[in-house]
Amino acid sequence: MGDIDGSSRAAQSAQLNEQDRSFWHRTKDWVFARNSNLQNADAEGGRAPSVEPNNQRGMINLRRLQVEDVAIPKAEIVAVSESISKDELVKVFRDSGLTRIPVYSGTLDTPVGMAHLKDFALKYGFQDEADSFDLGPMLRPLLFVPLSMPIGVLLTKMQTERRHMALVIDEYGGVDGLVTIEDLIEQVVGEIEDEHDSDEDTFWTMEKPDQYLALAKTPLEDFSSFTQIDFTQGKDIDAEEVETLGGLVFMLAGRVPVRGEVIQHPQGAEFEVVDADPRRVKRLRVRLHGLTKAAE
Repeated sequence: MGDIDGSSRAAQSAQLNEQDRSFWHRTKDWVFARNSNLQNADAEGGRAPSVEPNNQRGMINLRRLQVEDVAIPKAEIVAVSESISKDELVKVFRDSGLTRIPVYSGTLDTPVGMAHLKDFALKYGFQDEADSFDLGPMLRPLLFVPLSMPIGVLLTKMQTERRHMALVIDEYGGVDGLVTIEDLIEQVVGEIEDEHDSDEDTFWTMEKPDQYLALAKTPLEDFSSFTQIDFTQGKDIDAEEVETLGGLVFMLAGRVPVRGEVIQHPQGAEFEVVDADPRRVKRLRVRLHGLTKAAE
């Protein structure tokens, strides 16, 4: 019986591994085909490849980029202590919209594992019963990687070990950042939208008069028409080279600004970086300071 059970388990394992390999090969084939189609479309249309800063995508990035180029900085990591209560953990999951959260002991430099929303929901649910709560038994192991690892190597490692998240470790063994498998794939195929991302048609929302929360990909022409302000006015602004609010902020700063940074426009408007990673700006808070009244 032992030999039969062992053979059965081996067959099941081989079948799962084959399924993993088949999925991985299909993914790679799709990526190659997508990039080939984009390149052919550019060639047929007579268009030059995009040269926007930090926005180049393709399979070459798997060899060209390292983990430090795409990792989320340590200061922006959403993590929880192993002593967190059930209610507090529910709030973190809800507020962040994340399904995987690193767990640490004392400080983030001492990670002990990862809490997965599915594991939490299956074991405890989201009810208010006062059951005893113990986070430890449901923690999953974390993957640790160096800053210098090529993202192609990490992507293969994540696929092989079935991990979707890795903590980036510096030369002293401390946590330097975090990277997900989605971050890596986006360097090849571009930004991946999901149900937690903003509606594609809603580029900005008004928080209060003369203040807007906007996506960095908001078309500059549309926002200018809405506010009746010409944001291309300024000696450091080349109107022919900027198409989005993110591109305008990049041009004004001369680099990729960091989260929390405020960029001044020559006309007096302010752009606060609300969300960004090391390679691009994602969301902005635009303060017009009465410029709309002046435009009228």
